Amino acid sequence: MTHYNHLMIEEGMPFGRDVIIRGAMERLSPILMTALTAGLGLLPLALSAGRPGRELEQPMAVVILGGLLTSTLLNMIVLPTLFLKFGRVFQTEERAILEQKIAGNIFRYKWSFIYEITAVQMRV
Repeated sequence: MTHYNHLMIEEGMPFGRDVIIRGAMERLSPILMTALTAGLGLLPLALSAGRPGRELEQPMAVVILGGLLTSTLLNMIVLPTLFLKFGRVFQTEERAILEQKIAGNIFRYKWSFIYEITAVQMRV
């Protein structure tokens, strides 16, 4: 959802089906890469049913794989649909407030990063 808000606020796209499709397509690759990496790592455990010493690991791997599959489907199908149905266009006042919050967060993160670098340099 934050990516949809980014598209509407930062890139000035109007709320609608185009924002939802573009946001879902841009998030598809990172979501699939994360889920596939975790899933491929757990696949040998999930397929090792009946082997000694795997009585706890195998069912847990199956549950985690099921959770990865359902969360990926929810992120790619259900969430965009719900955002299209229940999302709304930001009013100009709300847009200004969100832009200030985004700018404030970037400013705060930049200064906290500089502070951390300075603190590390002072320790050396």
